[in-house]
Amino acid sequence: MMSGFESPAGGIWRKGVFIVTLACACLGWSLDALSDAAEVSLARQYGDSYLPLMVMERSKLIEKHAQKLGLGTVKVNWKAVSGGAAANDALLSGNLDFVSGGVGPLLQAWSATRGRIRGVAALNTMPLLLNTNNPGVKTIRDFTDKDKIAVPAVRVSMQAVVLRMAAAKEFGEKNFDRLDRLTVTMTQADATAALLSGAAGVTAHFANSPFQFQQLEDSKVRTVLNSYDVLGGPATFGVVWTTGKFREENPVLYKAVLDALAEAVEIINSDKQAAARLYVELARSKLPVGFVHRILTNPQVGYSLAPLNTLKLAQFMYKVGQIKAEPRSWKDYFFPEVHELPGS
Repeated sequence: MMSGFESPAGGIWRKGVFIVTLACACLGWSLDALSDAAEVSLARQYGDSYLPLMVMERSKLIEKHAQKLGLGTVKVNWKAVSGGAAANDALLSGNLDFVSGGVGPLLQAWSATRGRIRGVAALNTMPLLLNTNNPGVKTIRDFTDKDKIAVPAVRVSMQAVVLRMAAAKEFGEKNFDRLDRLTVTMTQADATAALLSGAAGVTAHFANSPFQFQQLEDSKVRTVLNSYDVLGGPATFGVVWTTGKFREENPVLYKAVLDALAEAVEIINSDKQAAARLYVELARSKLPVGFVHRILTNPQVGYSLAPLNTLKLAQFMYKVGQIKAEPRSWKDYFFPEVHELPGS
């Protein structure tokens, strides 16, 4: 088993706070005098991957840090979205200021807007598991036209991109899309139900937490592929991103959101049992607290602001034509406030 990456945000994050403050001073901004927006809208998706955002919402951490930075009362709106593509649509239309999702959708938005959209920070390091109920499938080479592989979004979700990377390794680089014809777009919940029941012809699901671990409770389901094996180690799944326009026009509010995210990560890492209880409550989940706690303490699962192993994914997407801009560093598609973190 690969060892997860998990580090408290506190000591490292203080460098980021200093950098933001220094940047404001260099640009002639006064944190007290800036006229930031009095309202901010954020999106989160479903699953414990987005637990830091759930903690931010529950504990009103953005409101707390906005007050601390002198912005007064800030109205914070939270909206749920179904996937990275929907998140990008909402961001580009101006209906949301910050969105969350997998690394793949962030990279597509970054490339399509020529860098006007970039990442704010990572949320976690989590494996993505390709699970199957087909006893004849031992590796991805065993999939046939009789199989259907559910992913959050065909070709563009992080799961779909990792599957393409795995196919390139298995069948040769020119055949990176060999398994695309077997993939179908489904929500995590629907795909899990289909995999466990055998409905809709779904024989595999490239899932994320907690759905992938729920599936493995069924003796008929087993893991065919772990994203960490494809990416060469622990890797970020969930990230938060926004537009350069919002960051430039609202530097203090941007900082408040980032400070709130850092505190949420610290809260989760300081007490995983309490975090598990909080997840069950906020997600209105039927999962036992003990089950969620086992996920949060899994050595492959961690919460951190530092993006890990994202550049490999980005460079592959450029190589196969999924993004038009070629990234030279992970810092190309993340805003500077996190550049001091040990990312990759």
